[in-house]
Amino acid sequence: QVQLVESGGGLVQAGGSLRLSCAASGQTFSSYNMGWFRQAPGKEREFVVAKSWSGRSTYYADSVKGRVTISRDNAKNTVYLQMNSLKPEDTAVYYCAASSKDYGLMTPGGYDYWGQGTQVTVSS
Repeated sequence: QVQLVESGGGLVQAGGSLRLSCAASGQTFSSYNMGWFRQAPGKEREFVVAKSWSGRSTYYADSVKGRVTISRDNAKNTVYLQMNSLKPEDTAVYYCAASSKDYGLMTPGGYDYWGQGTQVTVSS
């Protein structure tokens, strides 16, 4: 079992930045691939970015490429999502997720554990 807790969400103006954190506890964090997803009201959960357990591979959604960075600190059991140049369409609940699989990291079904989410609101 892995427990995930996100933090760092809030209200920000368009063009601003936010850094989300996801603290993990439970089984060995460093062996899990980690991802971030988001879900806006009335929409399906959408992939944002993922990083492999080794850190060697990173996957980005086209909608955020160049504006977000994912990083992980295995010593702190934490993964981060740095978001820059935020747009109103980035408004959503952001979730971090952990995966023991080596496939499907760009889909919700590829993940074993989820956090409760943190709200990000970008005003225009």
